[in-house]
Amino acid sequence: MNTFADQLLVLVMLINLVMLGTSRLLFSIRAVAVQGVILGLLPGLVHPFSLHLAAIMTVVIIVKGIVIPYFIGDAVHKARIRREVEPFIGYVPTLVLGAVFTALSFAFAEKLPLAPEHEELLFVPASMATLLTGFLILTTRRKAISQVIGYLVMENGIFVFGLLLTEAMPAMVEAGVLLDLLVGIFVMGIVINHISREFSSIDTSRLRALKEE
Repeated sequence: MNTFADQLLVLVMLINLVMLGTSRLLFSIRAVAVQGVILGLLPGLVHPFSLHLAAIMTVVIIVKGIVIPYFIGDAVHKARIRREVEPFIGYVPTLVLGAVFTALSFAFAEKLPLAPEHEELLFVPASMATLLTGFLILTTRRKAISQVIGYLVMENGIFVFGLLLTEAMPAMVEAGVLLDLLVGIFVMGIVINHISREFSSIDTSRLRALKEE
């Protein structure tokens, strides 16, 4: 099971690099949806099966793999945009940075004092690499929707690390994390809608041109 879990974590990190290297927003949304489904499967591979665990897995798959990507995709269709045209940093340099951050995540994870049962797993480097990938997307993309995707990827990185502590996390805490995520997405959706309606653009760099009257 641990071997299969590591394979899924490698897939998560490959999806990170794919998202860094593409300008197509719908493709990025599908990629983050696949990542969400993978994250929903991982708890069942590293912890003993229980009804509580099955409920967590089901909620994570539905929220991360279906509901949130659907709302973001709907926002993309309504805003009538398909690509991130002019990011602050080009796709190739961003992809190189993502690869470097992934390598550094492995190097840093080896220095951490982990529990013996976690030392051979890829959860820590995968979580750090995913968190840094989300940060790159959030800071190097101009479109507000791209930045929402970056926020989601960062949260996925936090979730991967939290899988090591699933047994210690009460159900209410887990529900609170998912609720915070949903609220954040809804708020960003409202912001995107207003920006698109008022300025016919969701390029956040244009907000710098706003001045008080």
